[in-house]
Amino acid sequence: MLADLPTAPWFRRVLVSGLVLGIVLLTFTVLQPFIVPLIWGAILAYVSWPMHQRIIRWCRGRVGLASLITTLIVTMAIVVPIAWLILMLRVEAIGAYSTVQNFLASKPTLPDAIRDLPWVGQVLQDTLQQMSADPKALGQRFMLVMEESQLEVTRVIGGVGRNVAKLFFAVLSMFFLLRDGPRLLHEARSILEGILGPTVRDYLDAVGSTTQAVVYALMLGALAQGVVAGIGYAIFGIKAPVLMGAVTVLIALIPFGAPMVWGSMSIWLIVSGHVWPGVGLMLWGLVLVSWVDNIVRPLVISNATRMPFLLVVFGVLGGVLAFGLVGLFIGPVLLAVSLALWREWLEQHQKPMPD
Repeated sequence: MLADLPTAPWFRRVLVSGLVLGIVLLTFTVLQPFIVPLIWGAILAYVSWPMHQRIIRWCRGRVGLASLITTLIVTMAIVVPIAWLILMLRVEAIGAYSTVQNFLASKPTLPDAIRDLPWVGQVLQDTLQQMSADPKALGQRFMLVMEESQLEVTRVIGGVGRNVAKLFFAVLSMFFLLRDGPRLLHEARSILEGILGPTVRDYLDAVGSTTQAVVYALMLGALAQGVVAGIGYAIFGIKAPVLMGAVTVLIALIPFGAPMVWGSMSIWLIVSGHVWPGVGLMLWGLVLVSWVDNIVRPLVISNATRMPFLLVVFGVLGGVLAFGLVGLFIGPVLLAVSLALWREWLEQHQKPMPD
């Protein structure tokens, strides 16, 4: 009886299942460092697919050449604005540092409206006096803040901008997905249909529509924040409001990035004696700029995917907290697939409500 055990059907099923599971786990371990760049490459390939189809027609059906051209265009569209933003911020930071140094050299005092605030006013005034008494300490703090902010921005950007290597792998993944994407998608669809049945098409449609909606929501939300913030800069006397509005658009692509721009400008206006313009810009940012982002992005995703507004908000915020910047896509996509499963189950099992 023991001799027949290895050939028993249940034993073969357990053995095969264990081998398959082991191979899957080992494969995941090997690919884990490249999962985030691969996801970014898939997102970029999916979003640029309509443009890629036009380039294929221009290249007379040469898919490899068209994939290379599309990849280069998208890469330049990402790298050039980021490089310009980093360069401009460093130049502006140096100019701001010189302005602050000159401001502190004049032995400034806070406006009465700020200095007379209970608990906070005197602390702020003492801090300002300490900074003006020791300019070297300000320089050291400035360099420390620059280093910390650079590290923080690098961490927040995550898989796309953490370093050149991951950006390279994301772009490389994008090229091969553009070139071989239809074949890979057909194979993946066939495998999933064999496992889950024909309803897998609804899940893939949910993934595609949600990814596209998130991209549109990101761009429209950042553009809306930049426009509204630019209007506020012009109203409250910020120099070069159009330029700073463009900077706000780029930084607003990072979750919770826009407040770094209008918030720092508000604080500077208040400290330099322009209390009411500074307070006005702060309120403008809190009430209008932030809320326009909180409304536009979830609303675009909700309308495009037929997902409840509150569920979209949870998906966006929860995805960012759980996965970083790529969570902007993963969170809503997971909730969209879950919602598709929920609706399918309701269609199959829901009983008519009694009269």
